[in-house]
Amino acid sequence: MKLFRHENRENNARSRELYAKFEIAYTLIDFCAAVCFIVGSVLFFFESTQTSATWLFLIGSIFFAAKPCLRVVREIKLYRMGDMADLAKRYEN
Repeated sequence: MKLFRHENRENNARSRELYAKFEIAYTLIDFCAAVCFIVGSVLFFFESTQTSATWLFLIGSIFFAAKPCLRVVREIKLYRMGDMADLAKRYEN
């Protein structure tokens, strides 16, 4: 079993549920990053709020950096779930 394979998310009900939860988290991260960048962009129009705008851009960047980390964690969890199923099948045979 390899990482980042579509079949890993379709192995069983547990893997489909895990995949769905991670997709929700991934979408929330996207949404939060977008809000930070939009609000930060508006704040850059005013000199008095440029520091806040800079912080929002940094926070948005951190959200975007979290996305690939989340994807790797999800794939490792799915990989481990599939690996356990393979081990159980080997034991039965």
